[in-house]
Formats: sequence, C-alpha cells, structure tokens
Amino acid sequence: MIDINNESGQAVDEKELVELARFGMDMLHIHPDAELSIVLVDEETMSAYHMRFMDEPGPTDVLSFPMDELRPGEPGREQPNGMLGDIVLCPTVTDRQAADTGRTPREEADYLLIHGLLHLLGFDHAEAAEKAVMFGINDQIIEAWEKQRSGAV
Repeated sequence: MIDINNESGQAVDEKELVELARFGMDMLHIHPDAELSIVLVDEETMSAYHMRFMDEPGPTDVLSFPMDELRPGEPGREQPNGMLGDIVLCPTVTDRQAADTGRTPREEADYLLIHGLLHLLGFDHAEAAEKAVMFGINDQIIEAWEKQRSGAV
C-alpha cells in the first residue's frame, strides 16, 4: 500500500509518483502489500527535518526513514512484506536542482523518489562502490519507467 500526502503547497502529479513507486517496488521484488508513505513538504519543513535528522542546515531534496529494514527480493522467491517507511520529497528543491542535473522537474522528482526508495531498502552511497551499485540500480529503474511511459515496452 502506498500513501501520498502533499503538504508542499505545490502542484505535483501525485498519481504518477505513486505509480512510479509501485513500479520501482515491483522491479525490486517487494511485496505489493508492503507499506510506503510519500510525503511532499515545503522548504521550511524540509529544512527542519534536515537539521533534526541529519544535523545539516537548509532544505534538501529527499530524505528516507526506513521502518522494517526490508531488502530487495529475488525473482521466484517470496517477496518481502512489511513497512518500508517514509520518503519525504521537497518539490521546490527538486524543481530548482533539475536544471543542474540535466533533467526536467518531473524527471528529477522521479529520480529522487527512486533514490529515496533505494535508501529505504538499505542502499547507500557513502563509499564509491556502494554509490556505483545504488546509482546503477536507480538508473535502471528510471530507464525502464521512461520506456514504459513512452510505450516502448
């Protein structure tokens, strides 16, 4: 089950974010009943979260709060079920940084949603090897998502 709550004051395609989250969970072999919460917040709220949980000032683009420490499943095996946790996105930050990444604001939000999902599943990017794995999976999911959206699949 995927819940989305837009507290950002920004117009966001919430339906698409939920569809992308489901798509990513399916690609990662997570049980369809696993619980995920997506919260969209304004910069003030994100700044407060960033300071409280990361001890860093200012707003950030995405934060993840894992719950049951689920990990990706494997094809042909029972899929992990439980509470994935919360992904908090700040649309004004993602919109602003989109140009720096060469993405549209929608593409940036999509990329960061999957980035947040991967963090919920235990992926990290502190070390170069971890970063290569995490960003590689992120890119694969986004590429498959874009192909599906364009009807190329």
